[in-house]
Amino acid sequence: MARQKGLMKYIGTIGDVRHFKIKGQPGFYAGLVGGPTAQQVKTAPEFERTRENMNEFGGCAKAGKSLRTALSQVMSKMADSQVTGRLTSVMKKINLEDGTEARGYRKVEISTQRQYLIGFEFDKRLSINGVFNAPYDVEHNVDRNEADFIIAAFNPAELVSAPAGSTHFRLINALAVLADFSFNPTTGNYEADDPINNELNVVTYSDYIPLNTPYAGDTISAALPGAPTLGNNVTVVQCIGIEFFQEVNGNYYPFASGNCLKIEDAF
Repeated sequence: MARQKGLMKYIGTIGDVRHFKIKGQPGFYAGLVGGPTAQQVKTAPEFERTRENMNEFGGCAKAGKSLRTALSQVMSKMADSQVTGRLTSVMKKINLEDGTEARGYRKVEISTQRQYLIGFEFDKRLSINGVFNAPYDVEHNVDRNEADFIIAAFNPAELVSAPAGSTHFRLINALAVLADFSFNPTTGNYEADDPINNELNVVTYSDYIPLNTPYAGDTISAALPGAPTLGNNVTVVQCIGIEFFQEVNGNYYPFASGNCLKIEDAF
């Protein structure tokens, strides 16, 4: 695939060459026009595998979108431009593990493959373990509707890599309920197995913590609203994060850089 580096920057088709941008990538790209028609992809026997892949990809994209929707309150400041595709890729790995349904209709059974989610960084360029090095732990109750982010005492000046100019930070404990997704032959779409609890969420924050003062430690608790009863077909995703601020005359101004969010547990 060609990539333009000169002064001419345009998107569209000239002759048999089309020019386009790729989200998250620099420069402009070019490729030859061609390939099968949309009708061929939808009906031709030789594209049966393609249709199966497209169908399952749609289910994986829906599962990923549910998680992004549930965490939208914090993701906007902490995700890279390719997080949608990266989450869909994780859901596809989960989808491939299903051995109960025919190809093209396999489930996105997150509840049996939670290990694929743990450790996911919402900004691949910035790991929370490279920014926040203090000792911590996470715990959840047996009903899976409450979880804690437990931070031991530490000195932020030594264990937090803060962006220049920041004076304070906050720690984040976020919970999101994510249902398994199955293909519904009646509607012809993938749907959440538990649409009531899917995307249920809560986000809690620590106080503003000064970067130049030893921190005594704390437990940041998060409880899902309504204390829901959760079945085996849903997963609770626990994310921990850190965001930075500059304090000026008692006001805290958020930083656009240095903020991180990670899936710490899934249960």
